[in-house]
Amino acid sequence: MQRTAEPFDNRYLRSLIIPLLIETLLSVTIGMMDTIMVSTVGEHAVSGVSLVDSVSNLFVFLFSAFSTGGAVIASQYLGKKDRASACFSAKQLMYLSIAFSVTVSVVLILFRHPIMHMIYGNIEESVMNSALDYFLPILLSFPFLAVLNSCNAIFRSMGKSRITMIVSIIMNVINVSGNSLLIYVFGMGTMGAGIASLASRIAACVFMVYKVTRKKEEVHVDEPLKLEVDFTMIRRVLKIALPSGIENSVFHIGKILVSSTVAYLGTASIAANAVFNALSTFANIPGTAVGMAAVTVIGQCCGARDYKSASYYGKKLLILTYIMMGITSTVMYILTPELAMLYNLSPEANALAISTTRLNMFQTAIFWPFAFTVPNYLRAAGDAKYTMFISIISMWLFRVLLSRILGITLGLGLTGVLWGMFIDWYFRGIMFVIRFVRGAWKSKTVV
Repeated sequence: MQRTAEPFDNRYLRSLIIPLLIETLLSVTIGMMDTIMVSTVGEHAVSGVSLVDSVSNLFVFLFSAFSTGGAVIASQYLGKKDRASACFSAKQLMYLSIAFSVTVSVVLILFRHPIMHMIYGNIEESVMNSALDYFLPILLSFPFLAVLNSCNAIFRSMGKSRITMIVSIIMNVINVSGNSLLIYVFGMGTMGAGIASLASRIAACVFMVYKVTRKKEEVHVDEPLKLEVDFTMIRRVLKIALPSGIENSVFHIGKILVSSTVAYLGTASIAANAVFNALSTFANIPGTAVGMAAVTVIGQCCGARDYKSASYYGKKLLILTYIMMGITSTVMYILTPELAMLYNLSPEANALAISTTRLNMFQTAIFWPFAFTVPNYLRAAGDAKYTMFISIISMWLFRVLLSRILGITLGLGLTGVLWGMFIDWYFRGIMFVIRFVRGAWKSKTVV
């Protein structure tokens, strides 16, 4: 991409963010299509997929933390005009992703039954069976997903988000086609949905590994079969990845505990929460896309020690996020009843899904960007420890503890659980905005 004298002009930002918007939309669609297509099997299948996603997302976001660490390091090296070090950091990122994901997959495959029964032991047998059928192929896909995330992060660090968009299209086509065949033709239920996801991740991983090993790329993995472990470079990646990984782990352990609180409320609440999560994610797409773009933009600015530009683009990207999320939240609020009908829920679950999703749209438009887009600015600068500490405190104090008090102790049900989540957003947003405005992150550059 060609740049003007301005570090990142509007044309560059459009070429970076628009593919990321499409990619994020397609990524969300994969999970949504699994849920919609297995809904023809029954409400127990919808609930089973939702429960597995709550557990597997813990590890998916751990993989993303490694990718974020690698992307920040590569971006800062590019900003510093040190291409060789950027390429070498990409290779170390691949080592980390493969080693960690294979270890996780093996352990979870061996212990998936006791893990699911320990977390969700009080649910109906049909829901548990559906969850276990879906869980195995998802676990087998973890190494492919981890490598894919790393490759995607490397390309985003260069500003080449178009290629990651293309691979998302490939994944969606394979996933939907596989679901249609395995669920509707062969009647494999949640197992079929899991196998389709596995196939899509394998295909995308193979494609991206081919792309990232080409020497013509500004950042590439050189001689991938030649083992070159550099612990100094690995520590730099881990300086971002470990705090982000701990933050994401604690965040999703908290979400699992919240899911167990929802599971206590009954099958209707579980199913309604699954639909709520799927629909609400659509409103977050602009913020998620801009957050990924910020790692490239602010990371390169910090690598070049151009903190004035980093502050400028942080504010510019935040305004853009609010505009886009205001639009998506409004559209989703209006369309929620029609979209909820796609899931074939019982009347009780459908009504609950609509009311909670609409409540969330209002909160999302106002508070979500401060809580989840701004911290990516801090991570891009290398200030990952601060976001970790704030996220851990907020998750356990508000989302976990307060959700249980409001949802179960005070009898507010799923709506009470959501209010615990909203208060979590308020606290995060305040702390992250203060940190960014005061500028302490400017001393955290890691290369």
